[in-house]
Amino acid sequence: MTAATGLPDVYDPRRYATGLPHDAFRELRDHHPVARQEEYEVLGWPAGPGFWAVTRHADVVRVLKDSTAYSSHLGATQIRDPDAADLPFIRRMMLNQDPPDHGRLRRLVSRAFTPGRIERFEATARARARDLLRGARETGPTVDLVTAVTDDYALLNLTDVLGVPASDRGLLLRWTERVIAYQDPDEPPVLDERGRPVNPRSPAMLAEMFAYAQELAAYKRRRPGDDVMTSLAASPLADAELEMFFFLLTVAGNDTVRSAAPGSLLALAEHPGQRRRLAAGEVAVDSAVDELLRWHPPVLSFRRTAARDTELAGRPIAAGDKVVVFHASANYDERAFADPHRLDLGRTPNPHVSFGDGPHVCLGAHFARLQLRVLHEEVRQALPDFELAGPPRRLVSNFINGVKSLPVRLPPSGPRP
Repeated sequence: MTAATGLPDVYDPRRYATGLPHDAFRELRDHHPVARQEEYEVLGWPAGPGFWAVTRHADVVRVLKDSTAYSSHLGATQIRDPDAADLPFIRRMMLNQDPPDHGRLRRLVSRAFTPGRIERFEATARARARDLLRGARETGPTVDLVTAVTDDYALLNLTDVLGVPASDRGLLLRWTERVIAYQDPDEPPVLDERGRPVNPRSPAMLAEMFAYAQELAAYKRRRPGDDVMTSLAASPLADAELEMFFFLLTVAGNDTVRSAAPGSLLALAEHPGQRRRLAAGEVAVDSAVDELLRWHPPVLSFRRTAARDTELAGRPIAAGDKVVVFHASANYDERAFADPHRLDLGRTPNPHVSFGDGPHVCLGAHFARLQLRVLHEEVRQALPDFELAGPPRRLVSNFINGVKSLPVRLPPSGPRP
């Protein structure tokens, strides 16, 4: 697909329904590393002013690290501009703030993600992975690993750490789907009185989630537990800040692993030689997880807004311009990775940007890596061999690299958890 500018189009969410557009990214990296992209009307969402697509690894890292030139606060972090009336509300979220405000909130919340709390969670995650994989084997010989394993694994792990009661877990899934899958035709948008889609991050669409966050915080103050919401409820966060953190942790905390887990299993199904290396213990699981994150970054892109006139890769960038970094391109940049289109589970060094970089590097990266490591340790035992039973179904999105369905065929016999 080529835009009216004559450059490859990496904006259209429908492009990502068949996988990463590697040819387009390579052309942009080689010849137009900071490329103008049109932001046309698509899937019912209105047109925007356009943006600069940043595709080389070094330039992506530069943008992510330089919050004085490339702001998360000015226009938030989604490609689409939020409604002007919603922008002050959206700016309350830590993700959409710049230092020093961002650092203050990050320090408050990082105290809830203590290493001890996360490490104590490992046994629970391992038991859950074994149970889900056992159920998948009993379903066989053909099973969808998304519906049988990875969706529940990601959601239930998150709700355990947050301290959400089992009876309320379906609410988190519904809210996450609404926010993450808003571009996908399988998730019809909510329309306003004029028939236009409503931004899923607007105050009206998040009111139910925020009310729940306050109810849960009040409950945790009465009955504290060893969970993140107990820590947040006892912190000096204002009510609005607590609500925004609950939104961020619910959506980002769930969908990072929910996207990375099936994406990594898809990569192993497509590369049986690498899967056998992992199953045989020839590569460390930690290095395998990082390579699988490089190969299938859960987040495709993030937006910044130029805070001042500047220059990037020889391109003049005007104050107010949208600048969108493409993690999915940076992770395959030949300038940063030797033979990047070869999956190598023992790759080192591996400076992928799947968790971002700079002040906004993913707060839950350690938690996500732990979950993925545990999952692959258990897959190595329970499913040492599996193959695709049909094409995967991917999310229609230019933001999340989601896998909606992953049908695999299991061998008739083998080790069980």
